[in-house]
Amino acid sequence: MTGFPVPVFWLREKLAFPPVSMALPQGLLAVGGDLRPERLLLAYRRGIFPWYGPGDPILWWSPDPRLVLLPAELHVPRSLARTLRRGRFRFTIDRAFADVIHGCAATRQTEGTWLVPEMLAAYIRLHRAGHAHSVEVWHEGRLAGGLYGVSLGRCFFGESMFTRVSDASKAGLVFLVRRLAARGFQLVDCQVAKAHMLRFGAREIPRREFLRRLRDALGRPEPPGAWEVEGEVESAGGGRERRSGRGGAAP
Repeated sequence: MTGFPVPVFWLREKLAFPPVSMALPQGLLAVGGDLRPERLLLAYRRGIFPWYGPGDPILWWSPDPRLVLLPAELHVPRSLARTLRRGRFRFTIDRAFADVIHGCAATRQTEGTWLVPEMLAAYIRLHRAGHAHSVEVWHEGRLAGGLYGVSLGRCFFGESMFTRVSDASKAGLVFLVRRLAARGFQLVDCQVAKAHMLRFGAREIPRREFLRRLRDALGRPEPPGAWEVEGEVESAGGGRERRSGRGGAAP
């Protein structure tokens, strides 16, 4: 295939992936296929994710090493901890998924976003099926930032985040990871090394170890569906927020 090193596996209609051990050194495993929910969920269960740009075919990756954040190892920088204690932000879950993912895409337009229209539509379908979730961060009644990812078993696969107000996406990350820890999640997949994630306690592990941890996390299934914030919610800073239910308006 022109433009790609060989061997690269071509995916067809059949719902299958090659073993991740056959990925190229940079992590590329396969090309083609589609983004239907069944294929995406199979990919995540196998430790594979899609990542490609405008004009490219769908590219499937399984890098080695893999960046992960164990919820129990979350580190909150001091300056951010102070911001959280001030109660500057409010947080909701699954209240504005489409706004969050479009915010992520818009933020990366100047960088050559990988969130092409087909990817946006695919993850919105996953959200409607109860497998993809968003955290919304609000400031003065407006969406200030957020993040989204896919949840299977007790693993959360982080995909992207954006911010419009300083520290908003970082605050959302802390809120999410603390909530995941409270729900018994074992693993947050961060895919590849990112400096900002390393500052929060993420670390690289060999792919073999990642797959072992992933199998363990998938062995503890959590029912799909919207993640509802019930009653009074612990803020990311340890204080209390008012009740946030489902809906579309800012808190």
